[in-house]
Amino acid sequence: MTPYPRFMIAAAHKSSGKTIVSTGLAAAFRAAGVDIATFKKGPDYIDPMWLSAASGTPCYNLDFNAMELEHIRPFFQSRAQGRQLSLVEANKGLFDGVNPDGSDSNAALAKLLGLPVILVIDCQGMTRGIAPLLQGYVNFDRDVNIAGVILNKTAGARHESKLRAAVAEFTDLPVLGAIRNQQGLEIGERHLGLTTPGETTGNAELIAGFGRLIAEAVDLAAIRAIAESAPQMAAADIPEPPAKVRPKDIRLGIARDAAFGFYYPDDLDAFEDAGCDLVPINMMSDATLPDIDALFIGGGFPETQMEALGANQTMRESVRQAIKDGLPVYAECGGLMYLCRTLRWGDKVAPMVGAIEADAVMHEKPQGRGYVAFYPNPAHLWGAEFMTRKAHEFHYASIEGLPDTTVYARDVKRGHGIDGKHDGIVVHNTVAGFTHLRNTWPSPWVSRWVDFIRRVKATKNPA
Repeated sequence: MTPYPRFMIAAAHKSSGKTIVSTGLAAAFRAAGVDIATFKKGPDYIDPMWLSAASGTPCYNLDFNAMELEHIRPFFQSRAQGRQLSLVEANKGLFDGVNPDGSDSNAALAKLLGLPVILVIDCQGMTRGIAPLLQGYVNFDRDVNIAGVILNKTAGARHESKLRAAVAEFTDLPVLGAIRNQQGLEIGERHLGLTTPGETTGNAELIAGFGRLIAEAVDLAAIRAIAESAPQMAAADIPEPPAKVRPKDIRLGIARDAAFGFYYPDDLDAFEDAGCDLVPINMMSDATLPDIDALFIGGGFPETQMEALGANQTMRESVRQAIKDGLPVYAECGGLMYLCRTLRWGDKVAPMVGAIEADAVMHEKPQGRGYVAFYPNPAHLWGAEFMTRKAHEFHYASIEGLPDTTVYARDVKRGHGIDGKHDGIVVHNTVAGFTHLRNTWPSPWVSRWVDFIRRVKATKNPA
């Protein structure tokens, strides 16, 4: 048995301040010399960026949709092994999920991993009413260990004292801290949610400030004691398979800049294990593509950087020519938008790569949001047997003006994709779609694509 000290930060509902508190806790524990691992429940890129920046280590996602139930615990254990503390940030509310039975909720994850839960309660406009709220959460599912509460966004000493009195009189939950509603504990927001650390000026100082304010307001020793009280965790019934590391024979370009940054760290690990040397590329400031065997352009916010992307004509031409010459390219969401002729957002239009004969158009409301299920069809370059049963999408953009001859790699069964029925536009050796993939044991898309890259490379460089 290995102890795995661990806890979950959850809330009654979304926008309660979980990410600020979680990021501040990770920064505070790191500043105190604690080796802390961080995790995020569900398919999310932005919150993990903040948690990763605060902890100094990759933040990994735990997702009932993309991962099989029996694989979540060994995955968690492999990333938490040997760490002094593990923090799991929930998404939305503790009992929220897609399934009405709660089988994919944060509470279900807490039970699966034996995570003591600390509830962050947004206390604005609330005093004695916190008591029935907490009573309801404690009694709704007694198998969930709600171990304490953090009072968030309190108005002052008087407000805090009333809240503490109500919690003490009507519940058995300890109050682990009270965080005043104040400047210095804010992350900017936009149409897709929180801004990323890469877009935030002085993000290191901001995160350090989160850590100091949280350390002053919250009892870190009590939280660590709760984490250490988590039940013993036996070895997983299905241990995570050891990585089969290959020699580095593939140079894989990765778009990494303020426009593109949505990548799962375990996917990047899988690329390296599959023999890829990851080459970061800034699509806004680098003049041309470097010497690479393939290019991965992930999601992000090309619309917020459209002027810089459009202004870098040499890079756009380099990418367009590389695709025409048969370079294997995979593009997700923002990457798909970048490969179009133009990107339009309101009254602004910027030229993009032009490898896809269509235009990306931003809208005021999401055009696709949530879980996706699709089946690869025979046009899929990586093989029709490649089966990703589950993925996700979140985009405000649509692709307009596609010719009737457009070839698609995926038949969408759930979700929207590009037109409600298809996703994954195929151009030469490129696949570009709105769907975000996650490399998992049942869906090893990374190895499938890398095998395709090697086949293409072999045809260009025959022995």
